[in-house]
Amino acid sequence: MTRTLVPATIPDRDVTGAIERVIAHVPPPRSRAVDHPEDAAERLAREAAQRAALVSGSLALPPGPLGMLTVLPDIYVIWRIQRQMVADIFGLYGRSGELTRTHMLYCLFRHAASQVLRDVAVRAGQRFVLQQLGSGALKGALAGVGVAVSKRLAGTAATRWVPIAGAAAVASYAYWDTLQVSKTARRLLADASSGMSDHGA
Repeated sequence: MTRTLVPATIPDRDVTGAIERVIAHVPPPRSRAVDHPEDAAERLAREAAQRAALVSGSLALPPGPLGMLTVLPDIYVIWRIQRQMVADIFGLYGRSGELTRTHMLYCLFRHAASQVLRDVAVRAGQRFVLQQLGSGALKGALAGVGVAVSKRLAGTAATRWVPIAGAAAVASYAYWDTLQVSKTARRLLADASSGMSDHGA
């Protein structure tokens, strides 16, 4: 009688705790405001995506149970890379002083937990405005995002049981995921800049 190995799942609370640690610190930007932030942000995003893919693919190389142990450390490192990228993109737009934990949560996880964060950004005319969350609301949003991200991790965990090909798939996802984060950040900034221009006009 053979036993089938089932990939372990990561408890929601562990994922939520990791997310909370990531957004607890908003890093200073390593960039300065530029005249054409869109082009600079695109280059910066691709560099960050390549870095995330390299890190994620390397950590996913060990197959089986050993590979499963790297899931949360892997995603935490990726989130740190993405967190710095968001800070740098805000820096390129000259908006670093506006970057908060709510912005960071929204930028990092909007594409992965859209239902949870759907009410955080609201439309005001032709642009989106991010509503800042109080501590209670932020904790609730963190818990919801943690559940959504846990489900997504569980869905992709099986790839880590496949040597080499699994690591390539994980690296590809990290690349795509990082680009989604950059798109969210740039959309927020572009909408806000548009609104400011319209108001100034």
